[in-house]
Amino acid sequence: MALVGCGGGGGSKRGGAANAPQVPTSQPFPKPGTKTLAQLRAGLGPGPLLATSVSVLEPGRNRVAFALFDRTRRQIADTPTALYLARADGTDVRGPFPARYVPLAVKPQFQSSTTTRDPDSARSIYVATPDFPATGEFRMLGVAQLDQRVVGATPVTVWVRNRWRPPDVGEYAPRVHTPTRESVNGDLESIDTRVPPDTMHATDLADVLGRRPVMLLFATPGLCPSRICGPVADITEQLKSEHDKAAEFIHMEVYRENRPEAGQRSQVRAYGLPSEPWLFAIDRSGRVAARIEGAFSLDEAKKALDAAVAGAGRGG
Repeated sequence: MALVGCGGGGGSKRGGAANAPQVPTSQPFPKPGTKTLAQLRAGLGPGPLLATSVSVLEPGRNRVAFALFDRTRRQIADTPTALYLARADGTDVRGPFPARYVPLAVKPQFQSSTTTRDPDSARSIYVATPDFPATGEFRMLGVAQLDQRVVGATPVTVWVRNRWRPPDVGEYAPRVHTPTRESVNGDLESIDTRVPPDTMHATDLADVLGRRPVMLLFATPGLCPSRICGPVADITEQLKSEHDKAAEFIHMEVYRENRPEAGQRSQVRAYGLPSEPWLFAIDRSGRVAARIEGAFSLDEAKKALDAAVAGAGRGG
């Protein structure tokens, strides 16, 4: 399904959370008790498909973005939803962890053709903050209330590690050169698969890192199988228009020559990214102040920007 097509997509625990409506606590999500994950799911109705936007997870609370799809592949929007966790063997079930519904909306002038002409483009996500007790393999179950029924999706497998390669909050961001409009002689299509190209190609990261706050977006709107790179590029473009003087905004494509078969660009490898998209909010000292993997809302991006302006280590 959509959100797993880019190597997992997803969000680290460092990203901020959107101010979207909370799932009411009175919703009848079952308590796991001593049940295994299989036993818990057996007591639920057959549910939607869950496409998790996760690849970088660490012990403790993590931001987990995901989408729900019905059997016809249509997204399910704005319904009470929660996540459960279990060990790889289905034991030690934890939850429910309520999820927030987050529309991926921008003003009409920031909607790209890449997004509006793609019927499979992500329109919304759910965001939960489950607490992973340790490293290792875990199973994650999405549960939703649909038509007065509580239903469960097919569990998905995720991995939790102590350390991942992408620079974490508080660490220095790698200094790399990023292509600009000037460096490609105005040929923006060679460095941007968004239609039309966005306005985030004026600055080389190496020229401003450690001098100005930076919002660095790794995304490939025209090639991202998850269909979330287009929406987050639109969101970051709107954020730039509203806060252009607060930071430098840079969009970095993922694949060399914009061809997946050509491999990742050197900048992507330097940041050790296992998926796309990623948003790094970097403060004026060159340290990562916030990072978000996968889909994010305008509100989440704004909180990351605020962290970059305030200083490193203050992400959500």
